[in-house]
Amino acid sequence: MRLTGKTAVITGAARGLGRATALACATEGADLVLLDVCADLDGVPYPLGSPGQLDHTAALCRTAGSSVLTAVADIRDTASVREAVAAACDRFGRIDVVVNNAGIAAPSGKQVHEISEEEWTLMIDVDLSGAWRMIREVGRTMCAQHSGSIVNIASTAGLVGYRHFAAYVAAKHGVIGLTKAAALDYAPMKVRVNAVCPGSVRDDTSAEGRMLAEIARALDVPVSEHEQAFTEAQPMNALIEPEDVAAAVVYLASDDCRQVTGSVLTVDGGFTTR
Repeated sequence: MRLTGKTAVITGAARGLGRATALACATEGADLVLLDVCADLDGVPYPLGSPGQLDHTAALCRTAGSSVLTAVADIRDTASVREAVAAACDRFGRIDVVVNNAGIAAPSGKQVHEISEEEWTLMIDVDLSGAWRMIREVGRTMCAQHSGSIVNIASTAGLVGYRHFAAYVAAKHGVIGLTKAAALDYAPMKVRVNAVCPGSVRDDTSAEGRMLAEIARALDVPVSEHEQAFTEAQPMNALIEPEDVAAAVVYLASDDCRQVTGSVLTVDGGFTTR
């Protein structure tokens, strides 16, 4: 119960890594504020999380013993982020952990010169600027508390390049830079900022994840064969499970890591070691 007495805010919590992380935090004793856009976005070529999926995540966490607040929030919009953070503070009185998980993998599948202005802006706005907006709003609260842990979900794409994913790679590299800069800014106030870089995460049906399948579509890999194709690229010959990433988040969020900040933890089966 490493997070007992702590309140954790998780973005993109309706499904996938967000759901797995929320459930892991609940199991470790945290109270939760679960945020999701709960709508499809123009320009993103696949369905995003729904209100029903967010409610299901909340129900699972309540069963695990957490007190849970849910809210629809669009991390592209400052007012929406501000309202969600204010609601979290009103309900629980403090914010101890923020997990910046919300993100998109597409529009992708194009060479750099084929990316439109709108596609580039959308990717950066969600995957990089969204994390910055959350940090900006919650940073004030955490600095006043002189405590807190911010965990940014980056990607192996934040460490290496991938063909036909320039906007995604740029955004996730930016998340790593944001993590390191924010860690230095907030270190005097005992607020820690770290990042997790998942590799290819299996589309677990219980978490309703579909990120890997969408990446496969962008790369024109047959969806029926995509898990095997990605597995073959892993040195440990296995896809990453959502629970593997969630466990890393819990570790960084907990007091076990009270002297860890500005770090980047890879959960990629050795992919970026080569």
